[in-house]
Amino acid sequence: MIAEQSSTPALVDFWAAWCGPCRMVSPVLDKLAQERAGRVKLVKVDVDKSPSLSRRFDIQAIPTILLIRDGKVVARQAGAPPAAALRQWLDDALAAGP
Repeated sequence: MIAEQSSTPALVDFWAAWCGPCRMVSPVLDKLAQERAGRVKLVKVDVDKSPSLSRRFDIQAIPTILLIRDGKVVARQAGAPPAAALRQWLDDALAAGP
C-alpha cells in the first residue's frame, strides 16, 4: 500500500459505501487532513474493493482509521467517534511520533 512508503504519516480510512457511520466520519477526516496538510496524508480504502488490505491490517469493523508512520501502524481507531474525539486522537498520535 502506498501509505506504507509515505514519508508523511498516513491517515488510512477503511470504509464501505453501504456503511452509515463511515459516511458520517468521512467529511471529518477530510477536514482534519486539510487542517493538517503537510503533517498527514489521508488515504481511503474501500473494504469491498480491497479485501486483501482489510485482512492484512486485521480490520474487524468499519469504519476503522489507522495512522501509519514509517510503514508501521502507530494508532488505530475503530468506529465513528465525534469530531472532537477524532481530532484529539489524531493530534495525540501525531505528537507521540519520533
